Amino acid sequence: MNLLVCISKTPDTTSKIAFDDSGKKLLEDGVQFIINPYDEWYALVRAIELKEQFGGQVDVIHVGEASSEMIIRKALAIGADAAFRVDMIPAGSWDTASQIAAFAKTRNYDLILLGKETIDYNGSEVGSMLAGILDLPYIAYATKLTIDGQIATLESEIEGGIALSEVHIPMVLSCAKGIAEQRIPNMMGIMNAKKKPLEVVSPTDVHQHIILERFELPPAKSSVTMIAPDDIDKLVDIFHSDLKII
Repeated sequence: MNLLVCISKTPDTTSKIAFDDSGKKLLEDGVQFIINPYDEWYALVRAIELKEQFGGQVDVIHVGEASSEMIIRKALAIGADAAFRVDMIPAGSWDTASQIAAFAKTRNYDLILLGKETIDYNGSEVGSMLAGILDLPYIAYATKLTIDGQIATLESEIEGGIALSEVHIPMVLSCAKGIAEQRIPNMMGIMNAKKKPLEVVSPTDVHQHIILERFELPPAKSSVTMIAPDDIDKLVDIFHSDLKII
């Protein structure tokens, strides 16, 4: 079974985010970057489990600059066999999906997996775009996956319950909590990752559907008003005058 896992680079949730004066570029100084957790914990680990069950190859692909290669090596340390980096800075989800699709068309993958979303944009867009470009079935927010021959049986999160689907592979799926458990790379995996191939791929020409204007940080949080436990009159006055709820 040949599997492709899409991984993205995201800032660690403890990092302080700032942008340059144009509002278009993230200032990376002092920012710690990681593999998007949903790509790592769920998509990558489930792909490795399938390789362990059925044999085959797990490739990972990332669209980004050379500075991303450290996180790509971590994916190799966890258990991926080979890595590919499309050498460009994507302008948005369409760019990312188009570059991955162009690469996937040159290979014969049974499954293409990615996390349900990234923790920075929370867009959940790349998977559906990728499936649309490749004309493949797509299941989002998969929490369980079993394969029997050419049939994949999946459970996925929907509002108010769980959807059960049977899909002929090849297919694209986004992975959510429950489909796999996080794996920590061991020392042997870390050493072996240095020897595994990481190939740089030239980007293809893609029509720009989205033009980035600028990023803006949310407004600063207002100060907190402290009220003494026994000062009920002040609390009522705030509810009435400031919050206007009584």
